Amino acid sequence: MSQLGQVQELLKSLRLTETSHAIPRLIKDAEVNNVSYTTFLLDILKFEKNCREEKLIEKHLKWATFPFHKTLNEFDIAEQESLSKRQFNQLKELTWTEQLYNLILLGPPGVGKTHLAVGLGIEAVQRGYKVIFASMGDLIHTLKTEEITRKSQTRMKRIKKADLVIIDDLMFMAMDQKEANLFFHLINDLYNNASIIITSNKAPSDWGELMGDPSITTAILDRIIHRAEVIHMNGDSYRMKHRTSIFGSESVQN
Repeated sequence: MSQLGQVQELLKSLRLTETSHAIPRLIKDAEVNNVSYTTFLLDILKFEKNCREEKLIEKHLKWATFPFHKTLNEFDIAEQESLSKRQFNQLKELTWTEQLYNLILLGPPGVGKTHLAVGLGIEAVQRGYKVIFASMGDLIHTLKTEEITRKSQTRMKRIKKADLVIIDDLMFMAMDQKEANLFFHLINDLYNNASIIITSNKAPSDWGELMGDPSITTAILDRIIHRAEVIHMNGDSYRMKHRTSIFGSESVQN
């Protein structure tokens, strides 16, 4: 076996697989550029570090279970009059996550609440945060089945270890007392440990109607709103405004 082959095998045995594939190119670049041994070694280590970081981001994006991949760059801030460019950039900086602030995105369907939440989640993953996205229905199902299915147990562990938890469509469905109690315990576990983004078409003052138990509702609100920014996203539905038609420019009525 050639020396290069031996180097590649040794790199693989040390679990430096990506570097083992790239080493011929790295050696050639070093020879062409006549770099020092130290620079060559530094280039190898930087390459391996970048590969590992990219793989970790890919894994965390998969774990996040985003319903779609839409970044903040794809969010049309001009469509949302209630959110200024300065406020949008403040959210993008993610300093609020370090301060364990929560975001409550309120508004009717189609105004971009979920897109903004997902965009912030993707931005957080790219910066090394662990993020989990869950619709309210899926979250309640996971909470109710945690004790009986391994899948739900694994998901709950990831939720509780996340730096940012996104709960989409809060209050989309009414909860019974058991579900509200399970949800309270989750919020209590996340309190002071993670930031939460909640999207909802109902204001916090209306949440009690669907949670049923006033004392549980108060306890949940107390923990969520203690450090929270409430953002009212108004306007017409983006989906309706930009919908397409099989009849082209003609409407059904025409």
